[in-house]
Amino acid sequence: MVQKITVTPETKLSDVLAAYPWLPEALIAMDQRFKKINSPVMRALIKRSTVADAGKFAGYSPERLIDELNRLVEAREA
Repeated sequence: MVQKITVTPETKLSDVLAAYPWLPEALIAMDQRFKKINSPVMRALIKRSTVADAGKFAGYSPERLIDELNRLVEAREA
């Protein structure tokens, strides 16, 4: 079982993706605006970005993105 992390707007996106390596594909399936997450430029930016930054980039409020991340994790663990 994967250890679940607590995600806040200040959580580093790289920490979330390290905990849930399958998440990029799930995000892309959820919303095509996340497709850029696989680009080399975005991979470099991810190291410095927070969940709030990712939400802004994709047009989500931090709270909505956190809700969606939690939903994806819960669905995967079910």
